[in-house]
Order: sequence, then C-alpha cells, then structure tokens
Amino acid sequence: MTRVLAIETSCDETAASVVSFGDQAAAGTPSGPPALLSGPARVLSSVVSSQVDLHARYGGVVPELAGRAHLDLLTPVVAQALVEAGVADRPDGRPDLDAVAATVGPGLIGSLLVGVSAAKAMALAWDIPFVGVNHLEGHLAAAFLEEPDLDPPLVVLLVSGGHTMLVLMQGPGSYRVLGQTIDDAAGEAFDKVARFLGLGYPGGPAIDRAAMEGDPKAVEFPRAMRDEGYDFSFSGIKTSVVTYVRKHPEAAVIDVAASFQEAVVDVLVTKARRAALDLGARGLCLAGGVAANSLLRERTLDVCIAEGLHPFIPSRAFCTDNAAMIGAAAAWRLAASGPSPLDLGADPNLGLD
Repeated sequence: MTRVLAIETSCDETAASVVSFGDQAAAGTPSGPPALLSGPARVLSSVVSSQVDLHARYGGVVPELAGRAHLDLLTPVVAQALVEAGVADRPDGRPDLDAVAATVGPGLIGSLLVGVSAAKAMALAWDIPFVGVNHLEGHLAAAFLEEPDLDPPLVVLLVSGGHTMLVLMQGPGSYRVLGQTIDDAAGEAFDKVARFLGLGYPGGPAIDRAAMEGDPKAVEFPRAMRDEGYDFSFSGIKTSVVTYVRKHPEAAVIDVAASFQEAVVDVLVTKARRAALDLGARGLCLAGGVAANSLLRERTLDVCIAEGLHPFIPSRAFCTDNAAMIGAAAAWRLAASGPSPLDLGADPNLGLD
C-alpha cells in the first residue's frame, strides 16, 4: 500500500490530502505510459481551507494576501489531513507515509513556494520521497480518483479561472494539448462579468445562480471561434457584455447573466464534442473549477448521450482546487519516473507537456 500526503497551494485554496493506492505500478514501456497504481485509489482525507472571504472584498485573488494566508493555514490543514487519514500516530512520531507531494506550478509564485517548501521539509524530516506535481495534471488525475475504470482515449475539457484547454488523454500521464485560450480563460471571464454586473465574487457560482432565473435567449452574445479549431477566446464576449449593458441599462441582470453563460457554454461544449468525435475518443470528461457550472454539466451529459460517449462529470468537490487530485497525479509521477529532485523549483508558468 502506498500512501501519499499531497499539498496544494497554487492559488487561494490551502489544501492537504492523504491518498492511498495499491502496489506501485511498473514503469512505462516504450509502447505506452505507466498504468495507474494497481488497486483502487482511496482518499483517506481531504482538507481544504478556502480564502474566498479574504479576497471577496477585492473582487479577486490578491497574490500577496494569498501567500501570507497559506503560511498561516498550511500547518493546521496538514495536521488535520494526517489525523483524519489515521496516519499520524506511529510510535516514532513520524506519519505512516511513503511520499510527500506538492503542486510546483502553474500558479501564483508566492503561494506555490509555501507548499513546495513545506513538502520538501517534510520529505527531508521524514526521510521519504518528494514529488513535484503539475497542477493541471492534477485536474486530469482527479477523474481517475472517482472513476478508475475510465477507458482512454478521452477528451478532457479543463476549464478554470486560469486555464481553458482541450486535452487528449491517452492514459495516466500521457496527454496532448489540442487547444487552449488565446486570451482570457472562461473562469476569468465569469469573474469579470459577475463583478461588472454586481453579482459578487467568486463569479462562477454567482453567474450560475443568477442565470437560473434569467432568459438565456434574451441577448445573442458572440460565440468567438466556436467553429474554428480547438482554441478558445473569451475576451470578446466580456467586452460585449459591458457594451450591451451600457447601451441597455434597463436590461435585467439575470437575463444578461443567463445569455452570457449560454454563449460561453455553447462554445465550450461545441468544441469539446467536435474534438471527441474527430479524434475517436471513447469519453468526454470535465475538469477544473468551471466544471461545477450547472449548465456546462447538463450540456456535456446531453452531448455524451447523443454521441455515444462515456461522460465523466466530476463531483463539485473535485472540480475546485484540492490536494487529493495532486496525490493522484503524484502516483503517476512516482510510477513513471520516481521521486523529484529536492532542487526542483516552483514554476508559475509551468505548461502541460
């Protein structure tokens, strides 16, 4: 049994989790990637301390405040994760763990450094391996925590506040980026439009709630690049919302929110569907914070039913940033290439290679 303590501090969530797996898988072969660790994964604990209230007054995440909050919150969050997992009570005082993992990027550099430094210190103190994890790979790994029998190839629509991309996933640790946003991420557009409409922060849930009461056909907002390739663009629709509201101050906020959400989801689902069919994927998966959006979840499921694709709609707890997904990705990294060197640094611009 392999137990991994994972730490996630890439943005404004301070998270720790202990994830256990079966026997370690053999390393990958020239013909394919390493398999996920044998036996079902079990999330023994998952603790997330949100900073939403801290940043709400500013309408978005303030990097310096986020880093300082991680410094205050990480130790109690890790302690709680160890206790809940039942791995904190060995006679020698060391937890019953086989590795410590942390997100090394992408994200806010000050926030990342808190988690990476803490994980390295724990690995040294406890004499166990350290594993650096790509935050985006963590979102991909989250699907296998909830549904380990997913059958690749899969197309994953990864949508968050910082990223919007389509990924072809051939198996654990083996993927290819098909397209991504050329400007604003979808989650960023949700936050900015919600702030402009006075709906509050975070913008995704606020738009979702308002849209439930509005008319999605009230305004025909543009669908930039919907029928062109696999890349995305959401800066134009944000500008269109601002322009429309200024010209029509009498417009109902709930109708504007519903129409905006309709346009964004239309683009996301249309491109994801086309990618899955073009590439012969067996399934279509959602990942990232925006995967919690009600309309996106509904439309993705509808497309999968219509096209005979296996759908994976994550639970909302695994949409937002969490450490369990980092633990799952760490298992892939251990199986593929072993521990990370202790001189591995945080990279705020780390890509999904």
